[in-house]
Amino acid sequence: MSNDLKAAALKYHSEPVPGKIHVVSSKPCDNQQDLALAYTPGVAQPCLEIKDAPEKVWDYTVKGNLVAVVSDGTAVLGLGNIGPEAGLPVMEGKAVLFKRFADIDAVPLCISKVFKENGKTDPAKLIAVTECLEPSFGGINLEDIGAPACFEVEQTLKEKMNIPVFHDDQHGTAIISLAAILNATKLLGKKLEDCKFVVNGAGAAGISCSELYITAGAKRENFIMCDSKGVIHDGRSDLSREKQRFAVKTDKRTLADALVGADVFLGLSVGNCLTREMVKTMNPNPIIFAMANPTPEIFPTDAFEAGAAVVGTGRTDFPNQINNVLGFPGIFRGALDCRARNVNEEMKLAAAEALCEVAAMKVDAETMEELKKAYPADAANGMFDGENPLKLSYVIPKPFDPRVVPHVARKVAEAAMKTNMAKLTIEDLDAYEKSVRERIKANR
Repeated sequence: MSNDLKAAALKYHSEPVPGKIHVVSSKPCDNQQDLALAYTPGVAQPCLEIKDAPEKVWDYTVKGNLVAVVSDGTAVLGLGNIGPEAGLPVMEGKAVLFKRFADIDAVPLCISKVFKENGKTDPAKLIAVTECLEPSFGGINLEDIGAPACFEVEQTLKEKMNIPVFHDDQHGTAIISLAAILNATKLLGKKLEDCKFVVNGAGAAGISCSELYITAGAKRENFIMCDSKGVIHDGRSDLSREKQRFAVKTDKRTLADALVGADVFLGLSVGNCLTREMVKTMNPNPIIFAMANPTPEIFPTDAFEAGAAVVGTGRTDFPNQINNVLGFPGIFRGALDCRARNVNEEMKLAAAEALCEVAAMKVDAETMEELKKAYPADAANGMFDGENPLKLSYVIPKPFDPRVVPHVARKVAEAAMKTNMAKLTIEDLDAYEKSVRERIKANR
């Protein structure tokens, strides 16, 4: 990061007041009558209504549009275990994105005193704290919790709580990258079930991406996963339960070994670990998603020179950005609006399908104007033109595309209803999708 960007970031976070969020009342409180309604004595009436019928909490409180962003600060961005206080700016940022992209109110909750003596997460303690939040929140977004604790924390909370629990570091990246891979393979004439995958990085994101791809049709036997010690093979005795599912019988030991004859490289690791020479050993027209930030595993120019057909990164300054903001706002919008009890596999796949569809949709005039404002260079180069804009440099939509959140929300809600996960029924999904777009536009 340049010195200018560092200074600008610190100024952004400190002026005119510290932080990035504040609370705004949704009701007036300007006179004696308003005060009597907002607090005592008027507030007693909704309290009594909810006491007699707990489901009315959704009618009289903000719960139906409120998400808790919960973190213990043990795996913050690429910074590692920096602690809950240092992680708070990230969680505030997540709350900003929830509001900007989906008109969802979110509260950052950075939790301390949930650690073992070695500084790592004690899953039982974090679970105990988080499950107590259910009365106040309509959903839980787990964030920046280190592996392997994050797997136990999320799975246990999904079993204990009756509101959506979603660990974005796992499933957000998985959903968005799956959409990109599905569109890339379609363009290249490849089949997901035939593709050979090399996943570099066996943390929460790498494992969850792989599992979702398998759910979507990829074959587990076609995966080779690497961690900091090399290929995860069946001769290793240092593997967590999650890594053991990807232990393969092979004599390959290094990333370079693993990539020979591969179709897809998925990088969730460290910068500059993938070379042009390695890419050249892959199958023709390989797909490269190098998502380490800020320095990708390989820069797009090098990957293309080595023969890559599709390249994506986690950065905004290159095509095909795998950005989690394409996922979680719409996923929670749809889940909250149909009052889903959880986010199941069908809802995740539906979100990926929605992103696939948006990238291939003809861009309407209103959307084009917004895309021109947000991405003037891409628009000028014709990225969004045509009956079907899908192309190798555009296999995933852009975050500021106003169609993304409404379409993801629609597909997620529809999947929730089809799988009996929803408590409410949305009768007209076309009207619902339109209303979400209008709501977000009105509240920007």
